Amino acid sequence: MWCGCWLLVWMSFNHTAEAQAPIPAAPDTVKIGCYVISLHDFNFRDKEYIARFWLWLLYDNEELDFDDDVEVPNAKEIHFDEVLIDSLDHYKWVQMKMRCIMKQSWRVRDYPFDHQNLKIVVENAMYDARTMVFSPDTIGKFYDPELTLEGWKITDFNIHTGISQYATGFGDTSLTESEYGKFTIDIRIERDAWGLFLKVFLGMYVSFAIAFVSFFIDAQHIEPRFGLPVGGLFGAVGNKYVIDSFLPETSELTLVDMLHGITFVFLFVITAFSALSLRYEDEGKLKKSEKTDRLMAWLLGIIYVVLNLILIMIAIYR
Repeated sequence: MWCGCWLLVWMSFNHTAEAQAPIPAAPDTVKIGCYVISLHDFNFRDKEYIARFWLWLLYDNEELDFDDDVEVPNAKEIHFDEVLIDSLDHYKWVQMKMRCIMKQSWRVRDYPFDHQNLKIVVENAMYDARTMVFSPDTIGKFYDPELTLEGWKITDFNIHTGISQYATGFGDTSLTESEYGKFTIDIRIERDAWGLFLKVFLGMYVSFAIAFVSFFIDAQHIEPRFGLPVGGLFGAVGNKYVIDSFLPETSELTLVDMLHGITFVFLFVITAFSALSLRYEDEGKLKKSEKTDRLMAWLLGIIYVVLNLILIMIAIYR
């Protein structure tokens, strides 16, 4: 009986304590917006580009401080060109003109018919999601209508807010993971590719054409018959090294790799059939030598063009 009484007293006390426990306050909401001024200095080799933009924040909790604690986690360097602090309709109004050297993993599988997704993430490391979250300012434009990217066009531009999760408490032993509010600028750009394609691959195609001419030279002229394919091979290899010098290293098989690889194979085949034609010539089979040259010229030329068109179309529409 006494045990039952103590149980009732303990349950009553526990219920009263829960009822009187303070309810955690909702996190402060900070309105955030951006206006991108420029995107430039795209550097594929160093995997970076430069973004210049205005960032502004509106909030009513004076205890929050964004003057020095705004960070861009995916930037190599951050420069604050201007920081303006004012008030607007009883809100604290902070405006920042920023210049960031952004890290970027360039997608070069379909180069030069590639498209890129640029992302700028803004956080405040001082306040986690229990204290502060972002709300996007969607009024007006997000970037300068006169913004032009040489060789590129902007196909999509979005802003949104969310939560970044980190699998650590950053020293807080009461936490196994942390959450922070984030503001994200997503920009999709596509390259105006055909002019660049001709500049990049013209040397390769000229090299193939030089080697292809050897089919129209009599097999008894050994020097030009074998010199042209070898010269074409050196030209194609040189063209490949020039392109690789300004593209980032990647384990993917890119369009550049495939087109050059096909060209190398066909240059070898041209050289091999030149040797076969020379053998027929030495054996006195002149008509067979000429017939082999004409047949292989048509066959290799058509196959080479078709394979190139297929790979290019795949890259364009992928």
